[in-house]
Amino acid sequence: MTMPFYVPPEQAMKDKADYARKGIARGRSLVATVYADGILLAAENSSKALHKISEIYDRIAFAGVGRFNEFDQLRMAGVRHADTKGYAYSREDVDARSLANLYAQFLGQVFTHELKPFEVEILVAELGVAGFPDQLYHILYDGSVADESRFTVLGGDADTIAERLESGWRADWPLPEALTSAVRALAGPERTLSPSDLEVAVLSRANGRRAFRRLVDGELEEALSAGSGQPA
Repeated sequence: MTMPFYVPPEQAMKDKADYARKGIARGRSLVATVYADGILLAAENSSKALHKISEIYDRIAFAGVGRFNEFDQLRMAGVRHADTKGYAYSREDVDARSLANLYAQFLGQVFTHELKPFEVEILVAELGVAGFPDQLYHILYDGSVADESRFTVLGGDADTIAERLESGWRADWPLPEALTSAVRALAGPERTLSPSDLEVAVLSRANGRRAFRRLVDGELEEALSAGSGQPA
C-alpha cells in the first residue's frame, strides 16, 4: 500500500491561502463607502448580465469579487436565508451581522476541510436607520470578518486602491463626490473608467424600505459629471 505524502498543516493552510489570494487578485476590484445619505457600492464590471452587486433584503446589499459562480452561490444562499428568517420571524430580524456570521462560518469550513478554498471576497452592507450606523462587513476567503465603518475595498490591488480612496475620503460627502472618488481610486492615475465599465448601486435612505437601487445609463453619467467638479 502506498503511503500518502505528509504535508504539515501550516503548509497546507498557507498553500490554500496563496491559491485563493492569487485567484481573487486576478479579478477586478470593488469599492464600498458610506456617503451622506447611505452606502455606495462601485465595481469595475463591463458585463450587464453578471452582477457583482445585488440586493439581499430590505436595506441589505451583497457584493463579491473573484470567481463569479462561487460568490453567486453565496448570494443565493443569503437571499434564501434572509427570506426564510424574515417570513418565520419578522423583517426587522434580518440583519447584516447574522448574514456575515453565516458566510464566515461557511467559508471557514470550506477553507479548513475542503481541498480547494473558495476564491472569493464578499461584502455584506446594511443601511443604518433609526439612529443606527451603516455597517460594512468584509468577509475573506478563509472566513475572516472585518467590520468597516467608512469604506472597504475588495479584490485586485486592494491596498493601493484603499490608499487612493483614503486620501480623498471625508465624512458625509454627497453621492456625486463619493462616486467620482471611488471611480478614480478604482482606475488609478493611468486609466479612465467610463460608465460602461462600471457597475454601481446604492443603499439610500431616500428609497424607503427597499433601499437598494442601481445607477445606470444617464443617471450614472450625470452623477460622475456632477462629482468631477468637486474636490476628490
